[in-house]
Amino acid sequence: MKIYTKKGDAGTTGLFGGSRVPKDDVRVECMGDLDEANSTLGLLRVKLGPDHAWQPQLHRIQKDLMDMMSHLARPSDAKKVNTNPMPADGAQFCEEWIDELEGQMTSPSDYFLLPGGNELSALCHVVRTQMRRGERRLVSLMATDEVNPVIPAYINRLSDLFFTLARAEMDKAGVAEEKWQLFLYKRFKRPEDAPKPQEPTA
Repeated sequence: MKIYTKKGDAGTTGLFGGSRVPKDDVRVECMGDLDEANSTLGLLRVKLGPDHAWQPQLHRIQKDLMDMMSHLARPSDAKKVNTNPMPADGAQFCEEWIDELEGQMTSPSDYFLLPGGNELSALCHVVRTQMRRGERRLVSLMATDEVNPVIPAYINRLSDLFFTLARAEMDKAGVAEEKWQLFLYKRFKRPEDAPKPQEPTA
């Protein structure tokens, strides 16, 4: 079977179930953004090396992204059934790993950070931002068609997870975090950071 079909030369692509849409359709944009994040995640895995402790979880995430993209490729009115699995525990999986990572780090997660630190941490931040972009396109898609709620919850947690992985890598490497400012909800817990009352105006 040849990799090229020539069916997309006019600017359309096929969806699960047989319908065709423009290649800049919101559904295609959403899948493309998640595909980009998955590709960067593949680069991160290569940089980590085959024996790194994160490899099994990251491998799972890559497979889950492929499954979720296959479901996003199926419009709700498509008659053909998608038999690929739906990672129903994806959000919980991320939360449990985040909690585990934070429990191992020497400092709490209280600040927005300048992305960087070292190469692996910076790559985690790239994946994080690509997940966020995919999430924004996912919200646009949800305004036009039904999306299984498992998917937006999982994608949302993945961006949180890769923020935490970036911090965990820096913590392990002994690289100091470049802090920007406290998270908003943290700032207003400290009296000195609470908004000052406004003077009445005439």
